[in-house]
Amino acid sequence: MKRTSTGPAVQSSTAAMPQYPIESVDNALKVLLLLGERSELRLTDVSEYLGVASSTAHRLLAMLQYRGFVRQNERTKVYGPGTALTGVAFSILQRFDFRSVLRPYLERLNTDLAETVHLGLLDGTTVRFIDALESPKAVRVASRLGRSMPAHATSTGKALLAQLSTAELHALYPDEELEGLTSHSVRLRSDLEAQLATVRKRGYATSTEESEAGVSSVAVAFPFRSTPARIAFNAAVPASRMSAADQRAIGATLRATVAEAAELLHG
Repeated sequence: MKRTSTGPAVQSSTAAMPQYPIESVDNALKVLLLLGERSELRLTDVSEYLGVASSTAHRLLAMLQYRGFVRQNERTKVYGPGTALTGVAFSILQRFDFRSVLRPYLERLNTDLAETVHLGLLDGTTVRFIDALESPKAVRVASRLGRSMPAHATSTGKALLAQLSTAELHALYPDEELEGLTSHSVRLRSDLEAQLATVRKRGYATSTEESEAGVSSVAVAFPFRSTPARIAFNAAVPASRMSAADQRAIGATLRATVAEAAELLHG
């Protein structure tokens, strides 16, 4: 008997079932929706979820892989989102300009903190800075708008990576050694994991000259389930005027702002 589910991975629309449904198409779409819930899938996951034989699930995944909608990790054999799927998602995100929705909150942070603030987006192991406002102070951190940087070397990236499971993190970083940007950058995956555990505990991430000499920053990620992408707010400050107390105060301000803004995005 095939499984029937009303969970979020299948219930994507309130529209009525088509008069002449195509089961194979429906199953393929269910797999893509399931990827949105679990990020990684095994052959047995797909087979059990759809209530089909392993051979049928394998053929379905093979076709999705052929079209670039899923990719298979050669070592673990698990399936994840492919470049075609992420490309479609990124195109949709560009049309849904959540940056304009979040701009007033970024402006408020810029006023309240009087420091350079950014909106960053996680794309694999890279952070893209998609909006920014510079500090009004003479000595300030320059905007990184439009730049991409290694996620593990930035507070924004670490805030977002902390939302991933261990399996998801290891899929992104299969090797223990990491490339750094400065002498302060984290160089081992195990050290990164320890830092991410701290991020989860205190609710914000920090970086002290890990991406650029003389720059410190604090970042807070938006809850992923309530936003259209993995995004975070960041405040960047010259390292010379960033104390531990400053980090805590900025972290608290970012957390409060993210909590308020996330409700708007979700609602």
